Amino acid sequence: MNDHGFRIQRLCVNISPLPGSFLRQAGFEVAKREKEYVSELEPEQQLQELDQELPQEPAVMGAEVWKPRLLRPLKAFRHRNYRLFYGGQVISLTGTWIQQVALGWLVLQLTNSALLLGVVSSIGALPVLAFSLPAGVVADRFNKRNLLVLTQCCAMTLAFILAMLTHTHLINVYFIMGIGFLLGTVNSFDAPTRQSFVIEMVGREDLTNAIALNSAMFNSARIVGPAIAGALLAAVGTAGAFFVNSASFIAVIIGLLFMQVNHNVPMTHVTVAEGLKEGLQFIKRNRMVSGLLMLTAIVSIFSIPYAVLMPIFARDILKVGASGLGYLMSCVGAGALIGAVTLSSLGDIRWKGKLLLAGNLTFCTMLALFSFSGIWPLSLALLVGAGWGIMTNMALTNTLIQTCVPDQLRGRVMSVYTLMFLGLAPIGSLQAGVIAHWLGAPMAIRIGAAICATSALILSRRFVSSRA
Repeated sequence: MNDHGFRIQRLCVNISPLPGSFLRQAGFEVAKREKEYVSELEPEQQLQELDQELPQEPAVMGAEVWKPRLLRPLKAFRHRNYRLFYGGQVISLTGTWIQQVALGWLVLQLTNSALLLGVVSSIGALPVLAFSLPAGVVADRFNKRNLLVLTQCCAMTLAFILAMLTHTHLINVYFIMGIGFLLGTVNSFDAPTRQSFVIEMVGREDLTNAIALNSAMFNSARIVGPAIAGALLAAVGTAGAFFVNSASFIAVIIGLLFMQVNHNVPMTHVTVAEGLKEGLQFIKRNRMVSGLLMLTAIVSIFSIPYAVLMPIFARDILKVGASGLGYLMSCVGAGALIGAVTLSSLGDIRWKGKLLLAGNLTFCTMLALFSFSGIWPLSLALLVGAGWGIMTNMALTNTLIQTCVPDQLRGRVMSVYTLMFLGLAPIGSLQAGVIAHWLGAPMAIRIGAAICATSALILSRRFVSSRA
């Protein structure tokens, strides 16, 4: 008997004038046969069938249905540890962006050289190239919360030293290089640990949402930080900006100390070399992960270094000074924030690979157009588009990699991601500085954007069809 037959028979039993005992027996037989029918359906059909039997209260049910949908972009915040982490990182990352903008301006004032801008940036990222892979093994072996407390304390100390040297007028480009190298060493351990710690705070179910929220946090700081940096540079100078960054680390350290975490060490009898080999073998076998890591390396070398050249655009091409430099960087952050909020609102979207490719091509196109622009409002608008593109590209790359990596390999695989994203930055900054020195900053950006877009199209076969 089909579904309609059951419902008609049940209706007849309910309205029949027959004695109660007969009615009860008939109702029992109908319920039994309907239960057998439902059990033969597919799981999704069973849910639909059972859902039809639930009592409906339109006004209340509507509120219950729409409330989770409205809160979907924020569902990772239901985890206490993630709320503590997020609050501290918002403040700390704002300080980091303040220091980055102020440092670029200080180097340009001290050296007046596009080449040295690239050299200083490359030295700061050089330790990631050497230490990020062993750092991944460390992240998989030890308590990630404690490691992050240690790295944040070290970064705070280095920021304070930089502020004091600048305040006392003892600063020079060699001190900046030395502090940059030490800070890069700290970041080589901090980045893979922080990336792989997210899943311990929110679980696999909310991982995609947490990554999108992290991107929103990062890019909110990118908007606010450079804008504050521009005001601080005009009001209290570079030393004041560095002092503010040093103080900002206190928030994230307090948040980490208040967390309650349970850490399980999955690899107790594996040497560092064996641990690295295991992670690299997984990457080699997985075509999507290896393709995404190659694309990340190309973006890091040829496109991301545009930020190193922003002081030149602000001072020499657009002629807007230090405050204008802050606005330029803030517009990139604004576009990236729009992309992050959009991704977190979409939830666990399908066809992430196609959207990733669209983000990459948008970023490269907007960046190339920016290099031709000498109009202030148009330049700001193009950087908003570039920010959307690079955020979409990097957030979906991170999501696709983490969703297909086993938990016990997460730290090591994310250390390779850190190596591709941050460790290769010295090469990118150096090549951008060299090309800008000989051909000009606009040409350096155009060449990098063209290489990046072409590579994304070639590698897209490995990830564009992914529904992960």
